[in-house]
Amino acid sequence: MSSVSIRQIRKSFAGLTVLDSVDMEIAPGEFVVILGSSGCGKSTLLNVIAGLDDCDSGQILIGDVDVSHLEPSQRGLAMVFQSYALFPAMTVRRNLSFGMEIAGTPKATIAEKVAWAARLLQIEALLDRKPSQLSGGQRQRVAIGRALVRSSSICLFDEPLSNLDAKLRAETRVELKQLHETLKSTMIYVTHDQIEAMTMADRVAVMHKGKVEQFAEPQTVYEKPASLFVAGFIGSPAMNFLKGTLEGTLRFKTHDVCLDASSYGFAAGPTAAEVILGIRCEDVDVVERGTPDSIPATLAFTELLGADALGWFDCLGQRFSVKLTVDAARAMQRDVGFRFNMSKASFFLAATERRL
Repeated sequence: MSSVSIRQIRKSFAGLTVLDSVDMEIAPGEFVVILGSSGCGKSTLLNVIAGLDDCDSGQILIGDVDVSHLEPSQRGLAMVFQSYALFPAMTVRRNLSFGMEIAGTPKATIAEKVAWAARLLQIEALLDRKPSQLSGGQRQRVAIGRALVRSSSICLFDEPLSNLDAKLRAETRVELKQLHETLKSTMIYVTHDQIEAMTMADRVAVMHKGKVEQFAEPQTVYEKPASLFVAGFIGSPAMNFLKGTLEGTLRFKTHDVCLDASSYGFAAGPTAAEVILGIRCEDVDVVERGTPDSIPATLAFTELLGADALGWFDCLGQRFSVKLTVDAARAMQRDVGFRFNMSKASFFLAATERRL
């Protein structure tokens, strides 16, 4: 196992800044997911770590060794690509062994490692097939196996499940997490899929416009987003937002409504300021219209999602999502009231969009 230190990495293409002073410290054996929308710089960052792209400035350290200017083959990394990148004319066995053959690895060692990877990934019956005879999930297993036989202490994954259907993605996601628990390797995994990030990662790095907005455990990112972007990006549906003013008496005022914010855990002492209140759909209680300390809301429509449901309401000029039981959604009145669980809320300073 090796640690990875990413220090002040900058990268531009044709004058466009893609990575802007990125800093991350990844512990040995950690499973880190780099999460973000298309164009945020996450794949570029992975390529810089792998040595496939050069950085304009900054350092990449593997353990205590600065590998910033080393070739990819000298970094001791294994990488799994989105496109699988298997050799179509070779069997699965040759795809797994080819890199070791080129490196001059003894035949007995090659056979041992191929057998180990095939057994671990349950592809023993596929060893004599060619990629064209495999399903998408089987090809991805072979691509992962090819990375594993390198016996690298660090594995990089560039959106490896994006070409799979939803059912196969879920199955392979579980297999990858179990694989990490077995091997204890350091894994860095790039994706735009929130479910993959939340279920697989020890820590998640949320990227936006070339910067790491937050680097923390998945539940922390969900419950205490560090910025307005993270709050809106993480979660489905996205967090509900209300603009207003935070008063020194710990009251949040918006329109003609005042809410008690004294149960909120401020990182520093609150001051009067223009703020944005964020509240998750599961932290909104629906009550009867006119209930004391409630906010009037009007039901627009409901979505039945199988085990639970979502209600969409108009409240204070905003569209709000609220998590409901299926029975509650079916019996929901049009005119209702809202109560917010303010201890679970998030406040962001309007001027900086950072968490208070």
